[in-house]
Amino acid sequence: MTRAPVHFAFLPSIVLLTVGLAGCNSAPKSAPAPKEPAKPAVTYPARPTVSAPQFTLFHFDNDTATLVVKEDATDDEIESLVWQVRDAARSSTLPSLKIKAPKGNDFRAHIYRGKKCAAEKYAPGEPPCGGSYHGAGDYTLSKLPSKLWDRGVLHVSGDKEIELWDTEAPYTATK
Repeated sequence: MTRAPVHFAFLPSIVLLTVGLAGCNSAPKSAPAPKEPAKPAVTYPARPTVSAPQFTLFHFDNDTATLVVKEDATDDEIESLVWQVRDAARSSTLPSLKIKAPKGNDFRAHIYRGKKCAAEKYAPGEPPCGGSYHGAGDYTLSKLPSKLWDRGVLHVSGDKEIELWDTEAPYTATK
């Protein structure tokens, strides 16, 4: 008995049909979800190692202190003073700096180089140095029911502010 020759010509067609059906997907691929634009990485300056300059309590009103330092105080000295005030406010030791404790849940400190513009926030009449703000640094602590606002800034030329720390990061007391 002789066998008829087997033709394998149809075999590639079957393989392609099987592979094609296995890889076929009737639903169209959905477009990837749009990515949120990346927020620019914010870097904060390191805490200065210089000492905070001596200051005078120029004015205090319920929850706001106006502090005056020497006119030639450096940015690093202003930053150090903002950090020193922050540490005292967070540890409830403002009186150790000769700053009255605030009466409520908020505390602000405005730091000026020299006395010339220090009265601009509360003095009646025209501000002594014009309509813009002339503080060198600021600290704000606000104990809101749902959030604690703890912010320190250095004011540099051109109305630019430099944030001194991440307001969302947990506070770590210094020694």
